[in-house]
Amino acid sequence: MKAANSWLLIAVVNVLLPIGIVIFAKGFFPYKPVFPGLAVFDASAETLPAPFNKVVFMVVDALRSDFVFSESSAFHFTQSLIASGSAIPFTAHATSPTITMPRVKALTTGSIPSFLDVILNFAESDTSSTLANQDNWLAQIKQRGGNIIMYGDDTWLKLFPGVFGRSDGTSSFFVSDFTEVDNNVTRHIDDELVKNDWDGMVMHYLGLDHIGHKAGPRSPYMLPKQREMDGIVRKIYTAIESQPHLESTLFVLAGDHGMNDAGNHGGSAPGETSPALLLMSPKFGKSFPGGVECPTLPKEGEFDFYTTVEQSDVVPTLAGLLGFPVPKNNLGVFIPSLLELWDAGDRVELMLRNSQQLLAIVRAAYPDFGSKGVLDDCSAASADVDELACWWGKALASNKHWLDSGVDHAVTLGLLYKFSTRCQDFLSVAASNYNLNWMSAGIAVTFSALMLSVFSFVPLLESSKLANVFFPAITLAYGIMMFASSYVEEEHHFWYWVASGWFIAIYIKGHRKVGTLPSLGVLILLRVARRWNQTGQKHAGASDISKDFLQKHPDVLWMLVIATYSIVFFRLSTRAFRWAGREVAFILSFATMASALGFKFAFAAQDTPELIPVDLIPVVKLMEDIPLLNLAQATFGAAFFGVVYTIFFELRHSTPYNDLMSLNAAVVFKDLLTVFLLTQTRLVNVPLLFLFQIVAWLLTAMRHLSATELTLSTLILSHFSFFAFGGANAISSVDLSNAYNGVSGYNVVAVALLTFTSNWIGPIYWSCVGVILLAKRRILDEKVYLRHAAVLSTFHCVAVVFVMVACTVLRTHLFIWTVFSPKFLYSMAWVVGGHLLVNLGLGGAMAGAGKRSLVF
Repeated sequence: MKAANSWLLIAVVNVLLPIGIVIFAKGFFPYKPVFPGLAVFDASAETLPAPFNKVVFMVVDALRSDFVFSESSAFHFTQSLIASGSAIPFTAHATSPTITMPRVKALTTGSIPSFLDVILNFAESDTSSTLANQDNWLAQIKQRGGNIIMYGDDTWLKLFPGVFGRSDGTSSFFVSDFTEVDNNVTRHIDDELVKNDWDGMVMHYLGLDHIGHKAGPRSPYMLPKQREMDGIVRKIYTAIESQPHLESTLFVLAGDHGMNDAGNHGGSAPGETSPALLLMSPKFGKSFPGGVECPTLPKEGEFDFYTTVEQSDVVPTLAGLLGFPVPKNNLGVFIPSLLELWDAGDRVELMLRNSQQLLAIVRAAYPDFGSKGVLDDCSAASADVDELACWWGKALASNKHWLDSGVDHAVTLGLLYKFSTRCQDFLSVAASNYNLNWMSAGIAVTFSALMLSVFSFVPLLESSKLANVFFPAITLAYGIMMFASSYVEEEHHFWYWVASGWFIAIYIKGHRKVGTLPSLGVLILLRVARRWNQTGQKHAGASDISKDFLQKHPDVLWMLVIATYSIVFFRLSTRAFRWAGREVAFILSFATMASALGFKFAFAAQDTPELIPVDLIPVVKLMEDIPLLNLAQATFGAAFFGVVYTIFFELRHSTPYNDLMSLNAAVVFKDLLTVFLLTQTRLVNVPLLFLFQIVAWLLTAMRHLSATELTLSTLILSHFSFFAFGGANAISSVDLSNAYNGVSGYNVVAVALLTFTSNWIGPIYWSCVGVILLAKRRILDEKVYLRHAAVLSTFHCVAVVFVMVACTVLRTHLFIWTVFSPKFLYSMAWVVGGHLLVNLGLGGAMAGAGKRSLVF
């Protein structure tokens, strides 16, 4: 097959691949159907007394339960309210995905959001996720003429357009800011508390979540932020106590989600799904005298404090406390302990209305509901829907007995609560509204791309038996692994084993040839790298080099950091800006690396000051007046200038016969890219790039490797390094700490690029190294880069096809939304970002720059 035909096939493959992904996603992530319109009371229904007529709804992003209830908490005033009975505490279970937008939807509508909200949560300009046409407690307050105001996370403005009489939104993604993002909320509180023209005030504080993303839950900034939030609670509660127009105000303090030990969220780990929830009012102190012990210890799990309720239970509870109908799409159940605020008859009526609202959803989903009648033992029903019908029949019979006799209201309450909770359980785990036609079409398109990629790849096979056996073996094994949830969660082990096996095989294959000893060096370095960051689910909190050694020995950390930057500086000073002269090249290289290292110093001083050794404090003080924004922009600008200079002064003077010149341009591009990658890397992970540069140097010494073996080596190292840097197949592993370097505000393109780079440091590095390693082979074989692209395309086609099939076959699996769906999202990122943009886009550009090169 001619090379031109192979390139055409590869082009078609990489057009079909993203098309297939989009088609499959359309069927896999549909919006769930909802009832339109707002709920209203039955005209004949009795009006029940409402204890409150106003609500202050304060959300503290990522407010994990132990941040409020444990002995290590700084919420001392809030804890005193719990102990006195004026605050009723709960742990609110937040279902996955544990990110802001779907959690706000659950807290306002009571429904279970679609997993598609994971994507929409990061698309800040998106407006398709609005709740303007879906029933919620804010709309209920507006329906009866109330006025609502909002300050904080602008997710609320996107979800509820036109709802707020006054508002001031802040971007939830600017995670570098711990202070202003919260001060922008607090500055409105004093003015609003003296006004009497609002019925609901929503506040969403972001600083605590930002601290978690930047430095984790044990950051030195965490307790001061907790004290700040506790001060806000004191201010609002004191106003409710003292100001007559706030006498009947319910104060709700809620976390939208928690965070894991790394400070991230999005998955289903206990820390992520256990936010705090408190309902506060001086009225509670009279109805619930004495309160409960606080601070206290968790009951079973590490974050299991007090009674655990579902986050959606907030919605029907607010409906009863404020006196409006339960929103139509609610799956929550009234919190039983709060029924003590009403007399016996009103308690039954409240639970009956909640049950009837849930019954409407069940009847809409299952028109034959109740056709089998009431069984003696409801739990013996053959189907869940029959069990629900049984409990409903028993509840109706008991309610009739209560109305007729006026006795046994507790039995009726118990049956209504049982029916409601079973409805909640059943409807929450019911199968999503998948579109199997779209999903099948997506699989078919991607499978077609796979067949074409194999067809383009086979004619390009080399004589390397090792690569020809190892590549299909690991590709097939990787695909089969996608059907097991535990293997998806612990995927890093697969790549760690594969990397070790591959370099052992390389050593065995060429043990009599020159250049085999470096493979042993690679094995040793990879053994160190795999211990750098513990990842996955089972051992995420286990000891590793970054947490348990480098953070305890910052002097060693900074020695490695400075060594890493020094190597890059040496390479730039000897290779870059050569047409400007040696002295100018040295100055420009020094300026580039000085700004990059200066940014790292300043960033660490603000982000993780505990990692600044005493000897380096004077260096930090020299730069404390320079804004991080300017330092980052200077670094990016210097690297960009180097790229432009190389294109116009290095490549313009290179020719197809000037191999060293074109090679030098490619290597300079890689080194300048390394400057960018270092800037986007967490401080404790910077030495990993130092280690990988040594691995790359060792690979150049393995001259016995064929081109395909080099391609396979860099493919394996790309995935290995993704996990070594702390990556995982969980939304909670997404690192946002460097997403705003050099950005003064939210810009979807810039933030997306910076976020992707921060999380794909290793794969980007190895993609570029792989192209340079292949440069020499292009003299001997013009098909080298063609074969390289075909191998990578084939692997990604196989991986995506297996992930799609696994998601389709296991769509009713218990872990479909916590394991398999995130894996599909990561597969999308690997294909679109890692393969199309980096492997083919950036790699292709470097291959053009480094054509006919001779040395690395």
